[in-house]
Amino acid sequence: MLCRRSLVVSLLLACSLFASGKDKKKSPLPVYVLEAKTVLVVVDPEAGATIDAPMANRTAQEDVERAIMNWGRFKLAVDASDADLIIVVRKGSGRIVQPTVGGVPINNRPVIMEPTNSGGRVGGHSGNPQTPGDPTGSDPQFGGPHQQIEVGQSHDMFVVYRGKIDNPLDYPATWRYSAENALQSPGVPAVDVFRKLIAETGKQLAAGTP
Repeated sequence: MLCRRSLVVSLLLACSLFASGKDKKKSPLPVYVLEAKTVLVVVDPEAGATIDAPMANRTAQEDVERAIMNWGRFKLAVDASDADLIIVVRKGSGRIVQPTVGGVPINNRPVIMEPTNSGGRVGGHSGNPQTPGDPTGSDPQFGGPHQQIEVGQSHDMFVVYRGKIDNPLDYPATWRYSAENALQSPGVPAVDVFRKLIAETGKQLAAGTP
């Protein structure tokens, strides 16, 4: 059942509309994105660990967090209840179909402190969810590590959801971006594209363009 659910979700994700690295037309973001002050970065709860790169998603998560901190516009939240936006990341493997190990609580992390160009961050998350649908919590339906087949995008994914609502990942994404090496450090192109889109949306609103 779980394998089937992962397959269906991955297929839906693959078929969803998203911004790609080749797209030139950019749609403006909702106002609440511009008003947001805090973000929570999590690994896609449906993502499994690959045999050849088991830490790829965790590394991508940390690289995105570091890029956001260096950007300086947002503060990183520790819990979903404190986040105005939730950013879900998923590292691509270059393959549309691949076996992975699922059921690993990769979003539960100990307290950490990371220096950045604009300061630092102290925090972490562990244990059970703090709010309903908290994407950083353990999901009992996974039932521990297990083999699964993932079908979906072969490129890196960067997906933005509205925060401070119950089960935020059950709602349509606010914005999604997919491209080869979109989460690659040190540049993290997905964060740069998001930054430019926020700036462009701000200019359009200031000019009175819908």
